[in-house]
Amino acid sequence: MYKLLKTEGRAKRGVLETVHGTIQTPVFMNVGTIAAIKGAVSTMDLYDIKTQVELSNTYHLHVRPGDKIVKQLGGLHKFMNWDRPILTDSGGFQVFSLAGLRKIKEEGVYFHSHIDGAKIFMGPEESMQIQSNLASTIAMAFDECPSSVAERSYVENSVARTTRWLERCKKEMDRLNSLEDTINKQQMLFGINQGAIFPDIRIEHAKRIREMELDGYAVGGLAVGETHEEMYHILEEVVPYLPQDKPTYLMGVGTPANILEGVERGVDFFDCVYPSRNGRHGHCYTNHGKINLFNKKFELDERPIEEGCQCPTCQHYTRAYVRHLLKAKEMLGMRLCVLHNLYFYNTMMEEIRDALDEGRFMEYKKAKLERMSAGEDR
Repeated sequence: MYKLLKTEGRAKRGVLETVHGTIQTPVFMNVGTIAAIKGAVSTMDLYDIKTQVELSNTYHLHVRPGDKIVKQLGGLHKFMNWDRPILTDSGGFQVFSLAGLRKIKEEGVYFHSHIDGAKIFMGPEESMQIQSNLASTIAMAFDECPSSVAERSYVENSVARTTRWLERCKKEMDRLNSLEDTINKQQMLFGINQGAIFPDIRIEHAKRIREMELDGYAVGGLAVGETHEEMYHILEEVVPYLPQDKPTYLMGVGTPANILEGVERGVDFFDCVYPSRNGRHGHCYTNHGKINLFNKKFELDERPIEEGCQCPTCQHYTRAYVRHLLKAKEMLGMRLCVLHNLYFYNTMMEEIRDALDEGRFMEYKKAKLERMSAGEDR
C-alpha cells in the first residue's frame, strides 16, 4: 500500500508498506544481480550502509542456481539472509541485451543461456512463475525493451505486445498468489511503460496500463542510448499520466544528477549498477564530484575518501591505503569502494527525503549539483 505524504512541484515523498517492511521513497535500490552485490558486499553490510531495497535479477537466478532451488531453500529472503524488501526484475531487459541470442514471438521469447548456451523460453507466465518461486516483495511485469533508435512501427507493435503480456502477467500473478505452496502470497506487481523516445506512444501506453490497477508503475527502456535530455523530456511527458497515488520507478537510472532530475519529475524508485561497478574500478562518489583512486596524487593522501562521511570505509581507512589495495588487485579495495559508493547513494536519498519533508527540495537539488560539479577529481 503506497501513501503519498507530500509533494513539491511534481516531486513526491511517500511510503510503500510491504510484507517485508516499509519503504521510504524516493529510494535507490541496491543492485544484487545474482542475490549478491558485486564487490564482496554481504547482506549484513547492507544494513550498515542504509539499504532499504535490494534488487535481484530474474533471468540470472533462473539460469543459476535455478529458481526452483531457491524456492526449495525457502525463497530469496531466506536464501540470502535479508529480511527487507527485494525487487526482482522480469528478465525482459536481459532479453534486450542478449539481442544476438533471442527470438521474440507472441507467446514469449526464445533465447540461449549466456552461460552454457542452453535453450530457454520465457514468456509472461514463466517470468511470473520464476519470480513467485524467488518470492520477492515486488515482481516486475515481463516486457520487451525496444531500442531507443528502433523505428516507430516496430515500437508501436512492441508496446502493444508488452500490454498484452502485462495482462497475462497480472492474471498469472493473481493465480500464483492464491496457491497453497506460494511462499509470498502478497507479492506485488509493477507494470512497465515502454515506447522508446516517442512521447505519444509512451502517453497512450501509460493511459492503457494505469487502468489495470497495478501496485506500481515503471518507466522502462530509458538509459539505453538516448541522451539525458531525451530521457528527462520523456519523464516530463509520461509521468503525469501514471497514477500519482502509486509508486513510479525509473529503471536502470542512474548518476546522482539523473536521480535528482528524476525526483523533480515525480519518480519514487531508482536502481543502477553505477555505484557498485564504478567502485570496483576505483571510482568513488563524493559531494565534490567523482574521484579516481588510481590517480597517483592519492598515493600519500591520508584523508578518507570523503571527510565527514560515516560509511564503514571512511571511518577506518585512508585514500592512500584503498589506492594501494586497488593497485595490488586486492579484493578488499573493491569492497571498500563499493561500500562507500552505495552509502553515498543511500545517504543522498535520505537527504532528498528530508528536503522534501521540509519543502526545500529544489534548493537542495541546486546546491548538491553545484557542489558535485565544482570539484571533480580534486
